Amino acid sequence: MKKVLISTGGSGGHVLPSLSLYDHLKSDFDVYLTTDKRGSNFIDKKYYNYDLLNVPNIYSQIILFPINISLFVFSIFKSINYFKKKKIDFLLSTGGYMSLPFCIAAKFLNIKIILYEPNRVLGRSNKFILKNCSKILCYYEDIYNFPEDLKFKIVLIQPLLRKKVYSCQKNLSKNIKNELRILILGGSQGAKFFDDLMSNVVIKLSKDINMNVMHQIYDVSKLSYYKNKYNQAGISNEIFNFNPNISDKIGKFNLAITRCGASSLAELTYLNLPFIGVPFPYAKDNHQYHNVKKYVDLNCCWILEQKNISADIICELILKIKQNIDDYEKKKHNMHKISYQNSWNNINKKLIDLINEH
Repeated sequence: MKKVLISTGGSGGHVLPSLSLYDHLKSDFDVYLTTDKRGSNFIDKKYYNYDLLNVPNIYSQIILFPINISLFVFSIFKSINYFKKKKIDFLLSTGGYMSLPFCIAAKFLNIKIILYEPNRVLGRSNKFILKNCSKILCYYEDIYNFPEDLKFKIVLIQPLLRKKVYSCQKNLSKNIKNELRILILGGSQGAKFFDDLMSNVVIKLSKDINMNVMHQIYDVSKLSYYKNKYNQAGISNEIFNFNPNISDKIGKFNLAITRCGASSLAELTYLNLPFIGVPFPYAKDNHQYHNVKKYVDLNCCWILEQKNISADIICELILKIKQNIDDYEKKKHNMHKISYQNSWNNINKKLIDLINEH
């Protein structure tokens, strides 16, 4: 049986798809999973075995550059040792600097590499390794910064979703005028600005609208602060940090406000929940903007750029959405059109065939 290593780490945007890949492949291959300390926060240890390998961000602090370079080189040697010890046949990398040591080690050992790129902008780590990989799994052909002469390596797949998402209730709301049930997904970047702004939006709207909110707060120490803020305003609320079962609850809401990581947008789209996308403007190569722009072009959502927003502007847009039910329903219909072919079995067959043919 072939042995496959899935290398991931960092944010949920890297780790959650790696868990989907793990679930897709575990019945047909011996699958191993490695992550860093940050990434381990998104992995339920009851269901997934993984090995920890911390990789320094070389450019995180210039003053530590010499030390980080030494640690990075050391992590390459650790990766080489890992490959030899486990006798790995394939590396499947979800990108990010934390996967680079494994990619470099795989190249050195002549182990085949398959990359994963969910964004509409080619990640820098993936671009660095692209010439040395066998294939790269992508959601789009029109990826920014992708070298034309290497596009033959692209394997198109539907967005990776966790297996349980396929059995979750979809948003069935046909009328959002009576009660606004908002899901707020802030992610980890620019979290304080996002959390403060969105909580102010909800409180402002609640003065005229019956509101229910579920709000993801990145800073665990602030959970009680925001819960008290909503309670004092008399708003029914649920505050959370990271909830692996969030997909179970998405169908109860009729509007989302979200940052624009590829995984979040794919999940909201599959579950037919129209959303207002607020891309994090400082994401590398502005990839969150390009992610959500694709959905805007397909008329599945609304977009507000951070540089142009205020609580008043967001409230004005939400009130327009409530009044224009035809547009709301059109967006739900378009979401269904682009996601109805996304099934666990279709993706599963494609991934297994891809590895077996190599």
